[in-house]
Amino acid sequence: MTATPLRVGLVGYGLAGSVFHAPLIAATEGLALDTVVTSNPQRQEQARAEFPDVRLAAGPDELFARAGELDLVVLASPNKTHVPLAAAALNAGLPVVVDKPIAGTAAEARDLAALADERGLLLSVFQNRRWDNDFLTLRRLVAEGELGDVWRFESRFERWRPQPKGGWRESGDPAEIGGLLYDLGSHVVDQALVLFGPVTQVYAESVVRRAGAEADDDTFIALTHAGGVRSHLHVSATAAQLGPRFRVLGSRAGYVKYGLDPQEAALREGTRPGTDGWGVEDEALWGRVGSGESPLTGGGRPVPTLPGDYPAYYAAVTAALRDGAPNPVTAQEAAAALDVLEAARRSARDGVAVPL
Repeated sequence: MTATPLRVGLVGYGLAGSVFHAPLIAATEGLALDTVVTSNPQRQEQARAEFPDVRLAAGPDELFARAGELDLVVLASPNKTHVPLAAAALNAGLPVVVDKPIAGTAAEARDLAALADERGLLLSVFQNRRWDNDFLTLRRLVAEGELGDVWRFESRFERWRPQPKGGWRESGDPAEIGGLLYDLGSHVVDQALVLFGPVTQVYAESVVRRAGAEADDDTFIALTHAGGVRSHLHVSATAAQLGPRFRVLGSRAGYVKYGLDPQEAALREGTRPGTDGWGVEDEALWGRVGSGESPLTGGGRPVPTLPGDYPAYYAAVTAALRDGAPNPVTAQEAAAALDVLEAARRSARDGVAVPL
């Protein structure tokens, strides 16, 4: 007999809520999008149009007041609300998924992890780019020894947005937890830690380049991993020419991959998970593995890119809640990434390398 779906309350229906979380929740077997929390009339109308059976709530307190009617809360609200709302949800007896970054500091993330443990509840962090097509492919290449011993990991998440869009993501107010270091930096640092483990030293350069911008829009982070790998991570909104998404150099070969995983673009266009060809990349964009010659001049061999799989995150959350399967992304893992981001912020401010 099919189990009754777990009822999900989604807080926030901006970019994260409407483009990522709601479609992924709705597409996950065993989950049902029960309630969307937003006070914005246009977003309420959008949510009802996209999910006719969804209930609406104007604020989180209204949601938590009927915690007994829900099985999971997902926080896709502005960064500064993550800690208080996650604590309120846990205290209401609800498991929680929080969009990245879970908090502004590692200490806050660990406090939330301790609260979740105390209440015996799941606390998971939405690090969807662990399921990007290129990252899944790179993890396989590293695990199978295709590159030999990895020496250097170069990762770029670059955009060309010469005019600031405004909003809290680009606010210079530290309370907003905006800027690229905490936005895209949360992704590239998490991927580096997943691949190559703990970090012993962090160096960073972070600047504000665009007129009228308040928060960092061009940041570089250099990590020294305990295992010896060096990671060079770039996040930028001011890259007029985009570099490779990954350039990974090892003792046997290197892997170079251009282009972004197609899942975000598909979600933005209204394509839903489960559609034929979901996450599949055109062969022309496959990365190449080789040595001694640039991939742009034909060096190396093309490596089929594994399909991206954002739906796997919520499938894992469902299994964790129903069957006690592992949490796909723990708050402790998120805290380790925040240790690095905090060190990067200090390094950029003081112009020194920061030991961890």
